[in-house]
Amino acid sequence: MRDRLAAGTTGFVLGDETNVLALTGGTIDVENPSDGSVLGTVAAAGADDVGAAVALARQAVADRRWSAKHPGKKSLVLSDLRKLLEDHRDEFAQWEALDAGIPISQTLLQVYGAAGICHHYAGWPTKLYGDLNPLVSSFHSYTVREPVGVVAVLVPWNQPLFTVAARVAPALAAGNCVILKASRRAPYSAVRFGELALEAGLPPGALTVLTGDGATAGSALVRHPDVDMVTYIGSQATGTQLRELAAPDGKRLLMELGGKSPHIVFPDADLDRAVDSAATTVWRNAGQISNVGSRLLVHRSIHDRFVDRVVETLAELRVGSAMDRETRIGPLISAGQQRRVGEYLRIAEEQGAKPVLRGTVPDGPGYYTTPAVLTDVDPRSRIAQEEVFGPVLAVTAFDDEEHALALANDSRYGLGAGVWTSDVRRAHRFAQRLGAGNVWINVYGMSDVSAPVGGFGASGVGADGGREWINAYTRPKAVFVSLL
Repeated sequence: MRDRLAAGTTGFVLGDETNVLALTGGTIDVENPSDGSVLGTVAAAGADDVGAAVALARQAVADRRWSAKHPGKKSLVLSDLRKLLEDHRDEFAQWEALDAGIPISQTLLQVYGAAGICHHYAGWPTKLYGDLNPLVSSFHSYTVREPVGVVAVLVPWNQPLFTVAARVAPALAAGNCVILKASRRAPYSAVRFGELALEAGLPPGALTVLTGDGATAGSALVRHPDVDMVTYIGSQATGTQLRELAAPDGKRLLMELGGKSPHIVFPDADLDRAVDSAATTVWRNAGQISNVGSRLLVHRSIHDRFVDRVVETLAELRVGSAMDRETRIGPLISAGQQRRVGEYLRIAEEQGAKPVLRGTVPDGPGYYTTPAVLTDVDPRSRIAQEEVFGPVLAVTAFDDEEHALALANDSRYGLGAGVWTSDVRRAHRFAQRLGAGNVWINVYGMSDVSAPVGGFGASGVGADGGREWINAYTRPKAVFVSLL
């Protein structure tokens, strides 16, 4: 890692080459959010670099160097990639801490999660069956699932390696060729992923990794007429812009666009576990996760003592450098994000919220904010309706089930929702009526590649994971053969 940073600009993975520099020579500085220093520089892709990447992927689609490979061989490549990720686990763990600011005590989980995703999808190429269509006896008809073609994958900075694996592995398992645009703020693990994919035996052109900013490289990818599908994880505002760019060519879209998820606690819940969960969802990755349960809805009868326990738990957590193994809450990703969180906290107080744990900016370098808990939150206030992406918990009391449901569903977002109760009938009632793509009962934030992931409303377009990934990354083709 030191050698890579000392060697200068890190370039693209393009064809069978690595460390390919931008045609214009442009670069982008990558910050270490733990201290605000420049960690290194990466190549900044321009429109010509995007064009070269798309042409290479288009040729790979045309000659079927990956899609026509025996399914068993595809499985072996993805399986080897999984092993390489695990072999390089310590390196990846440090990259995730250095440029994404995830505490080093937690980054190995990110690496093993990414490896597990590759392992899961390694089993799928040999299981993509078709269907026989029931027609009259004079015709034979069947349906096959084909790769979409060229898939552009735009990943965020908050869990970079995990989201790279979650979007690239299924696209490759389906036989597509992928152009991955790494986050400009946390690009290094994506580049290493691409390098190891070549080492695992992926043919040149099946996976290209570009670095650069979203406004230039990302937009050029989405606009390009030879890109067939765009996947994106990020903000709702950027997602809206990408939809407009993709619309003229009718590109397929798969987008996860943030959330403002409710976390509902009833008096009959296991309160010890519920307190731990409510606190964890705030401090994990400094609250920079889309499905964080940032709206805590607590029954009025237990509201005060429950909030006191959450505050007590959060106040004890160490905030500090992502490379410190004692750190539980690392930095926010940038100075801009730090200012944004501070502005939300200021506005929340102006709109009547009561800070029972006040978020502060510690002295010294780095982009830190301590956890904040606000009560008496107006359900229509900005802190209750908008995604903050920081360690901030907005608490509102409710009186009964209908009140809780009304509060929970009073959002344009619908990514996740959690319910804590020992009443199994209530649990299933809420699972039916909550407007969210993921509902957790007596747990929060659980995920597994075997289950579909997708948001409702402003939280996204489409779903992947589970069996849904097949519909996401392949297209059906019906064939009719006359037997006369």
